[in-house]
Amino acid sequence: MNNKNLTLSIIFPTLNEGENLKSLIPEFINVLEQSEVETFEILIIDDGSTDDTKKVVGLFDSNSVKLIQRNSKPSLPMSIWDGIDKSNFNYVMWLDADGSMSANDAGVLIKKQKENLNAVIVGSRFVEGGGYKGTLLNQKNKLYNSLKNLRKSQDSFTAMYLSLIFNKFLSLISTNSIKDMTSGFIIGKKEYFSITPFKQAFYGDYFVYLINELKFKNLEIIEIGYQCGLRMHGMSKTGSSLLSLIRLGRPYIKAALKSRRS
Repeated sequence: MNNKNLTLSIIFPTLNEGENLKSLIPEFINVLEQSEVETFEILIIDDGSTDDTKKVVGLFDSNSVKLIQRNSKPSLPMSIWDGIDKSNFNYVMWLDADGSMSANDAGVLIKKQKENLNAVIVGSRFVEGGGYKGTLLNQKNKLYNSLKNLRKSQDSFTAMYLSLIFNKFLSLISTNSIKDMTSGFIIGKKEYFSITPFKQAFYGDYFVYLINELKFKNLEIIEIGYQCGLRMHGMSKTGSSLLSLIRLGRPYIKAALKSRRS
């Protein structure tokens, strides 16, 4: 395949992210138009929003920006799967709609994909060039700087800190070498992705199952560093209390341990 024939569906699973979409959609359109992708679509997979998401999406060209409203039980992994299943093009990318994963970083992943058409490209906070909450991974006093940045947003320090711990722990107990096991920022051929990892997951643990499945299929996975930013508007869906984050962490550990038995 000539890389100019790469066609791409961008998937945003959303729940009350209308304020973020106002800026994300035009930013992504601009990057996609400059990326030499032959054609693209942006799919907003809405999981029951009560804000102005529908109105915001309606402001954009319906041929390239589409709203898909789910009528099933709210589910992050199944929202992503619905986007993959309903996508029209041969490559798919999905990412959070909170602004922490920028259009420019998506452009970097797309460029890497065009150079490695048969690989899966993962945006990683924990490899060279990566960073967390506006702080580079190898930056001095990175924890202190992250704390200063967090004060400017609705993000939680507890959520950030436990995410860092979980990723290190998941990498240790899993059988693969991927550093960012909860990335949720990825691009690859649509045909590579099956419903299984999404259907068996509770929440973001789908990504652990997914990486395990891709490794089992002997697919090449390339991690590209990106600087995870702050949530632009709204509240995190993962919760901020220690108890809720420990509860959410259990499925991730289960998914990682399952890879050792595969």
